[in-house]
Amino acid sequence: MAETADKGVALVIGAGDATGGAIARRFAREGYFACVTRRSADKLLPLVAQIEALGGRARGFASDARKEEEVAALVQQIEQEIGPIEVLVFNIGANAPCSILEETARKYFKIWEMACFGGFLAGREVARRMVARGRGTILYTGATASLRGSAHFAAFAGAKHALRALAQSMARELGPRNIHVAHVVVDGAIDTDFIRTSFPEMYARKERDGILDPEHIADNYWHLHRQPRDAWTFELDLRPWMEKW
Repeated sequence: MAETADKGVALVIGAGDATGGAIARRFAREGYFACVTRRSADKLLPLVAQIEALGGRARGFASDARKEEEVAALVQQIEQEIGPIEVLVFNIGANAPCSILEETARKYFKIWEMACFGGFLAGREVARRMVARGRGTILYTGATASLRGSAHFAAFAGAKHALRALAQSMARELGPRNIHVAHVVVDGAIDTDFIRTSFPEMYARKERDGILDPEHIADNYWHLHRQPRDAWTFELDLRPWMEKW
């Protein structure tokens, strides 16, 4: 094996420029080999370079989380070439608001594939290895839509509700087998370029700690992974102090 992971692998599916990237950096900082995925591998080059510049180890993979054969091949390749996947973070969003009067069947299905079906595929493939080893952590990123369906978010809410139900079922089945499954509800705007450029009034709350810092979100994912098993959290809500809920 050209690359090996002494402490194991943290696989982050949906390692974007904000939350996913921050989670990958956090686990790499703790000595885990960060395996990060997006549909385009080129978009992962800055994140991988950043992790390596900080003394960590990382590798990017182009993978479509909706394709069963690609997910199975990804997990197999990582396990064979790098090391055991100790942590899986499923962080695909697929937030695309639309009126129910305008929504199309194609887009509704695609959002479900990205935000829920991909979570099933990745969770199943990784859980099979974790159960064989008798340990592991699987973390799913949820959203406000995981708990309530707002107007114009029918597709996203349906997918996120389903992802939460998947996580609940997996936690009940796999917890007794020493696999910690948790669901993180990120309820609020995150400090991203999208929020800064598209919602400047909302972004102005940053000065008052009114939007979520990706690095602080990542700290909570690390905390979940490190929890002693006599006090595991299933669901964690993260929101700024001034967010309505």
